[in-house]
Amino acid sequence: MDKKKVRDYMTYDVVSINAQGTAKDVINAIRDTHHDGFPVIDDRKVVGYVSARDLLFVYPYTPIEKIMSRHLIVADPNMDINDAARVIFRSGIQKLPVVDDNNNLIGIISNADVIRSQIEHVSPDKVFKFIDTLRQLHDIEPTLVREKVEIQSLLPTQSKIYQDELEGRMYEIQKGLAEPLIVVRCHGRLVLVDGHHRAVAAHRLGIKELDAYIIVINEDIELGLERTAREMHLSTLDDIKILDYARHPLVALTHRLVRHS
Repeated sequence: MDKKKVRDYMTYDVVSINAQGTAKDVINAIRDTHHDGFPVIDDRKVVGYVSARDLLFVYPYTPIEKIMSRHLIVADPNMDINDAARVIFRSGIQKLPVVDDNNNLIGIISNADVIRSQIEHVSPDKVFKFIDTLRQLHDIEPTLVREKVEIQSLLPTQSKIYQDELEGRMYEIQKGLAEPLIVVRCHGRLVLVDGHHRAVAAHRLGIKELDAYIIVINEDIELGLERTAREMHLSTLDDIKILDYARHPLVALTHRLVRHS
């Protein structure tokens, strides 16, 4: 299995500032996006970086070129995520522009992205093992893509989740640290394999899409997971029961141990 790369965790939709702009453009970008810094580009090429602190005591119509930092540290999309982590944390920089061989801006990797890469348990290895299981069970050859999925379109295959874990996933999503879902796409159907707490958390937060590993099956077959969902009368995320903290199996086990100690 390949090591985790910057391209797997970077943000592709980057807000940037034109090199011919002014400090006022940065102020507007901060107000509109709530970001605190932006790559500065000239004809797609990264030429600098400007942050909120660069605006201190600066006249609004000061040219960007006079206030931006030209001492850039950038990342390559094929860079090992652990190497990017070392650069970010040793330099104290919160974000690294990601550029191609021609110095064109293609993304940005942040310290939050690095943290997410370290806590993410849904690794490609776990996904590939599930794909191997599908091959053996159905004699098919699934493919794998990674993209956003619509939460409302997911068919759940787990009947209950726990409130405490749900709150934890909501926090992770709000901080941009949520790991991807595992979903099977089969003839337009989206079957949720792993990530029920994250999906419900996103639903509660009003988030429409989540990142996912999507296993694509071209054959029109019914998965065992789909039959299980039908037997449990599951069709949407709203059908999942949310159990309170006291009913969590780990808590129940702890209580039993305390009573018998």
